[in-house]
Amino acid sequence: MTSVVNAWFSRLNWSGTPKVNLDTLQTLHLRHNCTIPFENLDVLLPREIQLDDGALEEKLLTARRGGYCFEQNGLFERGLRELGFNVRSLLGRVVLTNPSALPPRTHRLLLVELEEERWIADVGFGGQTLTAPIRLCAGLSQKTPHGEYRLLQERADWVLQFLHHDRWQPMYRFDLAVQQQSDYVMGNFWSAHWPQSHFRHHLLMCRHQPDGGKLTLTNFHFTRYQDGHIVEQFNLPDTAALYALLQARFGLGVDDPKHGFSEAELARVMAAFDTHPEAGK
Repeated sequence: MTSVVNAWFSRLNWSGTPKVNLDTLQTLHLRHNCTIPFENLDVLLPREIQLDDGALEEKLLTARRGGYCFEQNGLFERGLRELGFNVRSLLGRVVLTNPSALPPRTHRLLLVELEEERWIADVGFGGQTLTAPIRLCAGLSQKTPHGEYRLLQERADWVLQFLHHDRWQPMYRFDLAVQQQSDYVMGNFWSAHWPQSHFRHHLLMCRHQPDGGKLTLTNFHFTRYQDGHIVEQFNLPDTAALYALLQARFGLGVDDPKHGFSEAELARVMAAFDTHPEAGK
């Protein structure tokens, strides 16, 4: 195996024998979701997010940070390709909030061709992301370790939906067109710099758990879900508590000379938000 695959497996704490089959794809998908947190801190710090192979390996593996879709699925694609999988990235339009007009292509996901079938893999959509690959098949309800999903086909477009309170909620739409690295760079830049981007106005984090649970963070508000139900939630009293929680509950690396950050740096980020929790609330 290559050095990046070894580093990836070390971060995932996985010592299995990889094969180019569905079992390996499912295992790596879930472990990636449960180990490398979704987070947007670099947008807020602010730091430019680089998408080349070296930058992704350095930040997500060596520094043990997380990232958002362009980083998460960029690393996942590279790892799968170096294992021998037939995989490429696609770009989607996020429609989770039912926008009145179609937004730009700002979500990176993966198409995997395996065992004469096509699969959608995605480790980078935050709290609602897939935690297992699903078949590229229209109208089929598919269960994952963290929820039920389906794909609808509308001419050349596909729409990914998840089942939420007995109602299908659209997440994003995409087609299968071949994309270039410059397309991901453009989508990444828009996501990080567009003034109305939600990544610029909230600290957002998520890490899934192997037992069907997940941890989420929005600014100072922490929530733990189990099988879709809230089992723990609280507001953090201050930045010191937030800094500790990022490490203890999300496994986020903060000490790297380049990609780490201090409690004081985090405090400056959080001071920019309009709301702040009340101690003991």
